[in-house]
Amino acid sequence: MFDLNGKKVLVIGLARTGVATSLFCARHEAIVTAVDTRPESDLAEIAAKLRAAKISLQLGGYTEKILDGQDLVIPSPGVPADSAILKAARANNIPVWSEIELADRFLHGRLVGITGSNGKTTTTSLIEHILKNSGFSTLLAGNIGTPLIDVVEQTTDQTITVVELSSFQLELIETFRSNISIFLNLTPDHLDRHGSMEAYAAAKARIFEKQTAADFAILNADDPASTPYAPTKPKVFWFSRKQRVAQGAFLLGEEIIFRHHGEEEIILKQSEIPLPGAHNLENVLAAVAATRLVGARPNGIAKAIRSFSGVEHRLEFVAERNGVRYYNDSKATNVDATLKALDAFPGRILIILGGKDKGSDYTVLQTPLREKAILALLIGAAAQKIESQIAGSVAIERAGTIQRAVEVASRAAQPGDIVLLAPACASFDQFENYEHRGRVFKQLVQQLTEQTAHSASGKR
Repeated sequence: MFDLNGKKVLVIGLARTGVATSLFCARHEAIVTAVDTRPESDLAEIAAKLRAAKISLQLGGYTEKILDGQDLVIPSPGVPADSAILKAARANNIPVWSEIELADRFLHGRLVGITGSNGKTTTTSLIEHILKNSGFSTLLAGNIGTPLIDVVEQTTDQTITVVELSSFQLELIETFRSNISIFLNLTPDHLDRHGSMEAYAAAKARIFEKQTAADFAILNADDPASTPYAPTKPKVFWFSRKQRVAQGAFLLGEEIIFRHHGEEEIILKQSEIPLPGAHNLENVLAAVAATRLVGARPNGIAKAIRSFSGVEHRLEFVAERNGVRYYNDSKATNVDATLKALDAFPGRILIILGGKDKGSDYTVLQTPLREKAILALLIGAAAQKIESQIAGSVAIERAGTIQRAVEVASRAAQPGDIVLLAPACASFDQFENYEHRGRVFKQLVQQLTEQTAHSASGKR
């Protein structure tokens, strides 16, 4: 365990992770300074909470002088690893760790880590759901909503902590190690932050870096972009919906099979999976491999999968109004996730696209939009770029805001149509995060259904 007592710790950025890290370090007797570029007026409630914990604050901006005398720097995930302040810290031989690196040094029990470009949240939630329903003591944390640092004090030697891991978190680790590491897939994302696919992939692949021969690595045999990153130290297992694998989970006909030491066992039928789309089949296969390796029994795994209702903001059914179904996939923050969302439905989709661009190529949406969609409603800062790259493939409406998009979609849609929020962009231009965006969408749809019910009752 790492001793924080008396250490001078600088926390950069006071979003959810930065606040949790600051409070954790203060509880462990560190001398904490927390900084943020936002003014105090934007952070009044947070500032009061941190000051009550005897944490020094510098708000509204900071300079490299803040590094003087610091023993450790922990940036929030939103702070780029190559930012001037972090470069200066390294130049002064001050360790720079992500929050998961610090948290791991206080963790007890086993850790299952999940990374990849898409499907992380669903797979993480499903693994935890299966293990909990199989009688294991579990905690759910990471990029999924609760920082790992917030739960480590609850862990025991019997705990299995299931953690969603982003490239931003993984690029600043030193000794972080998961007992089971899952790399789901690799498609372009966060190129505005990492600069290249190579750098982005390398950050993701760090999940395997400190694993030993006693650990397990799980990869997607059908994803040629991520398979080259299969590590050599841990035992490698695969998942596939297209081929039988040497070790791992795969689809054979209608059955999901787990194979280990040459023996195959049937887990459940594909038709029993309650989640739509081929990508969710892959998520289930990854979860089967992970939970079987933890020690969950096949019948328990099958029962838990059947009862899994999915994840909020991930192809989440919101409501049906006048025969039109509304789905919230606000978690589709990159182009590949949007492609998977489009693939989950047969057609006649009115799709809401846009937000903050992450250096993405939207031209790959042209064919599925031509085949599946009848209208694209564009919102946010990326609207002009998206329009220029999908023009000619589908009817386009510049809605500007999500409120206007829902309004236009509700008027244009006919019974049997699907209105789908799958933005292919980050949310930070108009919302706090993708959850905020998804909640607003659901509220707007709910208002539509209430208006419909009200007008219907008025006609009686």
